[in-house]
Amino acid sequence: MTIPKLHYISQGSTPIEHLENIQKACASGAELVQLRLKNVSEKNVLKLATEAREMTSYFQTRLIINDYYKIARAVKADGVHFEKHDTSLIIPRRHLYTWQIIGVTANTLQDCETLISNVVDYISLGPFRINSTKDNLSPALGLNGFTAITEALKTETPIIGFGGITTKDVADIVKTGIPGIAVSDEITRDFNTIRTFNQLLSASSTDEKRHTFK
Repeated sequence: MTIPKLHYISQGSTPIEHLENIQKACASGAELVQLRLKNVSEKNVLKLATEAREMTSYFQTRLIINDYYKIARAVKADGVHFEKHDTSLIIPRRHLYTWQIIGVTANTLQDCETLISNVVDYISLGPFRINSTKDNLSPALGLNGFTAITEALKTETPIIGFGGITTKDVADIVKTGIPGIAVSDEITRDFNTIRTFNQLLSASSTDEKRHTFK
């Protein structure tokens, strides 16, 4: 199973802005987007996820839903992403279609080892650096943290780095053994950076788009 090397995490001051930014990301060549809504009712998340699924299907972009695994199944998203505190994957795995993927956020080597034993499809490792605009209590890992964890893990499970990553960081991050990244701020500021990120990650959008999980 191939996981795209670049993930766009949706951002916006309103739920509608999240959708608008997802559309911009898709139109700019994003291969995978994650709908990440906080402080929104489950009913509204379902409505927005349905619209996001229609949008991403048109662009042949994969859609991951943050946290709401029942909604991910309902709209037939490509998968679900859980934050660090959601460690029990038995129930979501049973609920999801067999082709839907599960990704989980990790901050430590122990987190990663636990997730690998739970057979996740990818691990989102970070934060790379602390973003002052977000309330993130986990310590920043930086290049040294990324290197130490990837060298100790030696896993084939895809690791996606996240946390304040810019185009200037990509080459050094790839050298740590982490092949992919998740980006929100930098892409939302300028959706043209998607092409730059993809080039830096040596990601072939054509090859990736031919692959489906179904």
